[in-house]
Amino acid sequence: MSPSTHLARPLRIGMIGAGTVGGGVYEIIMSRLGGSSPSKTSSPASNTPIITKICVRDASKPRDFHIDSSCTQIVTDVQSILNDSEIDLVVEVAGGVTFAKDAVYASLKSGKSVVTANKALIAENLEEVVQLLNDANEGTKKSVMFGYEASVCGGIPIIHTLQSGYKGDIINEVQGIVNGTTNYMLGKMEEGVDYDEVLKEAQDLGFAEADPTADVEGHDVRAKIAMMAKLAFGTTVPIETIPCMGITNISVVDFEYAKSMGCTIKLIGTAVRQSQFGEHDGALSVYVSPKLVPNHHLLASATGAGNAVVIDSANLGTASYTGPGAGRYPTANSIVADIMRVADNTCPTVPFPLSSDIEIDNNYVSAFYIRISFQDGLGIVRSVGELAESQGVSIHSILQHPITDRMAADTVVKTEACKFSQVKALCDLIEKEDFTLCAPVFMPMISEY
Repeated sequence: MSPSTHLARPLRIGMIGAGTVGGGVYEIIMSRLGGSSPSKTSSPASNTPIITKICVRDASKPRDFHIDSSCTQIVTDVQSILNDSEIDLVVEVAGGVTFAKDAVYASLKSGKSVVTANKALIAENLEEVVQLLNDANEGTKKSVMFGYEASVCGGIPIIHTLQSGYKGDIINEVQGIVNGTTNYMLGKMEEGVDYDEVLKEAQDLGFAEADPTADVEGHDVRAKIAMMAKLAFGTTVPIETIPCMGITNISVVDFEYAKSMGCTIKLIGTAVRQSQFGEHDGALSVYVSPKLVPNHHLLASATGAGNAVVIDSANLGTASYTGPGAGRYPTANSIVADIMRVADNTCPTVPFPLSSDIEIDNNYVSAFYIRISFQDGLGIVRSVGELAESQGVSIHSILQHPITDRMAADTVVKTEACKFSQVKALCDLIEKEDFTLCAPVFMPMISEY
């Protein structure tokens, strides 16, 4: 889209999907930004956006937002959007990685800009999307742009921040609470509610899906941290290589121990340069795991379904970004921000501006928390110590609440910094011991700062 197009006519949008987020996008564009009455725009230097077509599966289904039929046509065939030469921008809010992927790819190939909230599509096909965008911009005189602000952290503008806010800086680490469902659940568990009960509550409230696997097993966070790692470090990390632990093994007893250590527990996606010869000069590690977080840490402040991202960099030191991670208007707001960047010709044609060949080593280093459930007996501490020594794991301390049931007790081992593979091997060995009741629960710990 050339700058001369700005005053010629409105930016015409075809939107795929009309659910919760799509409804929010429509309301903001058509009501608040004057899309139904382009002459009322307060920004004459920009193309006023107007949604001219919405593609849905069932045109007769009632919507919970008003559609202005004088401006917007409801269609059920996505080709009516893709083949419409008058449409400049496709907004994809349908979700999924099949139909949505085909629609996004076809849009880019036809020279239409795209705005999407689809983190799974981007994370699983990152290099393909970038190549399609490059090809589209080589084969057309107008700028084909790609906005995906809403794909990570809902209403927090973290994508735009990583794209442009650190151009003169060097990022060392990105840590994020980027799934509101699990943050809500962990908060309730900290209050003493059991996992199964809080999962049902989250489903009843609409936070968790009927099949909660993507949330509780960390898959949603994995897709998002892969994208943030690409933005921060320029390295594409295949999501299937990212170590991913969810929250299904966390219990109320873990929060009791965490509290005694002045900590809480959060599900966090991490991308960090390890230190080899100096500070943060080594390989890139990307992983998803519950973490013990000191109560004074910035990430500990994210409550309810909120999201938070903490970035450590050479120039800024530690900076945090917090806000709503989901919801109709927070997510729609991020989509509309991308739409307006397309209208103003400021949305990037290169969505991931950095490229690097930093080595990837997801066998990350951290201090770890290990909870062992056991049947009480003699020599247990000695056995755990010997097993730890066999794997090169140094024990920092051992915590144990008073034993009230000798047949089912718990103890916690805190390790010094070691590799993920070492603590995993240690826990596998402990699980095989006669005194162990179940697989030990382990998670990395955020160090004091």
